[in-house]
Amino acid sequence: MGHRAIYNGVLRFTNVRVPRAHIVGGEGRGLKVALTTLNAGRLSIPASSLGVAKRALRIAREWSGTRIQWGVPIGQHAAVAEKVRRIAAHTFAMEAMLLATSRIVDRDKHADIRLEAALCKLWGTEKAWACLDDLMQIRGGRGYETVESLRARGEQPYPVERMMRDARVTTIFEGSSEILRLFIMREALDPHLKVAGIALNSERPWRERLASAARAAGFYAWWYPRQWLPLGGGAPADMHPRLAAHFGAVAGLSRRLARTLFHQMVKFGPRLEKQQVLLARFADISADLFAIAAACAYAQKLLGEGEDAAKLCTVVDDFAAQARLRIRQNFDGIAHNADAHGYALTQQVVAGEHAWIERGIL
Repeated sequence: MGHRAIYNGVLRFTNVRVPRAHIVGGEGRGLKVALTTLNAGRLSIPASSLGVAKRALRIAREWSGTRIQWGVPIGQHAAVAEKVRRIAAHTFAMEAMLLATSRIVDRDKHADIRLEAALCKLWGTEKAWACLDDLMQIRGGRGYETVESLRARGEQPYPVERMMRDARVTTIFEGSSEILRLFIMREALDPHLKVAGIALNSERPWRERLASAARAAGFYAWWYPRQWLPLGGGAPADMHPRLAAHFGAVAGLSRRLARTLFHQMVKFGPRLEKQQVLLARFADISADLFAIAAACAYAQKLLGEGEDAAKLCTVVDDFAAQARLRIRQNFDGIAHNADAHGYALTQQVVAGEHAWIERGIL
């Protein structure tokens, strides 16, 4: 469909023997080595997605300022302006997340950035695709045309359709969005499972569960109240007040996220790992919180380099407003959803019970 300059092939290993001395990283450590090597791809792919988003922003800006409809440039129409706004704000946040994570590696080549890289890849590729979807709608029929067709008609040959074809796969390879959400939430749940996993596991003997519950009670008696108190996570003292306000909000929402995840863990126990749609909401909240914090830090850095404070804060304010709206919707979806009903319907569809809906196709 896209990426036509890349060659692909199927590798088959038949009767292959690998000497023990050639094991990379030591016996039993293959998965860790594999996941570590994914970090490079999980940063390079959102980096390329950032380039796509920047290109989309430029095309959207130029076209929205020159295309006239109903007597004014289309960028002055609210429906189009909303799309340009999203592209601009999310492009800035994508760059902030990528730079924040890359700087960790710059400081420490052995730093464990699996979680940050996964957040960058998940959020960056999905938002880049959304930017292109908005751009296609802004360009209209011309967006759907190929470069060759546009050039032949004397039009500006913006390669929007090719950008869409090439970008679509980024949410699939190097860990699909679905897998990355599960990975992110497995990392978030792991500390709780280590503390209270046995106590919540109905298949373990009661003696083990009671002993685990006693240990967990001591931990959560200290941990849980802290998730209700404004302790830690504040903005640096020298951060611009408008940025510091967003940074502080992230700290408060992070504590709410921790509390809510704990409540769901108590409700579902070990079965929570199977609630993939529910966990995806937690992952999306986490990604948006990371994006807001990174945007604030990046904006503060640019302020120190002489960039205009009013312009920077305007972009961060708008991005934070969009992200916090999504966060509120996801928190609401944790408490109120139709996940169980939807899953039951899907199983019926897969079993062929609703094939009647498909009537009329060849």
